[in-house]
Amino acid sequence: MSGQVPVSVRVDSWTWAVRLFKTRSLAAAACRGGHVRVNGDKAKPAQPVRIGDEVRVRESGVERIVTVRRLIVKRVGASVAVECFDDLTPKPATPVEVPAAVIRERGAGRPTKRDRRVLDRLRGHGS
Repeated sequence: MSGQVPVSVRVDSWTWAVRLFKTRSLAAAACRGGHVRVNGDKAKPAQPVRIGDEVRVRESGVERIVTVRRLIVKRVGASVAVECFDDLTPKPATPVEVPAAVIRERGAGRPTKRDRRVLDRLRGHGS
């Protein structure tokens, strides 16, 4: 197969090669767990990926959306891997400022009624 450009590549192999997963076994496990979609359909590890396909990878609660630009089988450096796909992942929303939590000393016991009221007000539950 030297010198030939593949028409399709396994999705677990491709996602590992372009560094969306640290290991190929993690990529295969994510496919089996339903965390990888190709063109909107759940992908099994051996599902073929072609140029132009949309691949969605959900890991740690974050979904990455990429479009395949180049097919590779072997893992490459990060600078080369970025050239193999277009990242369509939307930017994360700016975090909403949350009031600081009240920190109690360890072993201070159960909060008093007054302490609970203060905590409720901080959390927006009290009046």
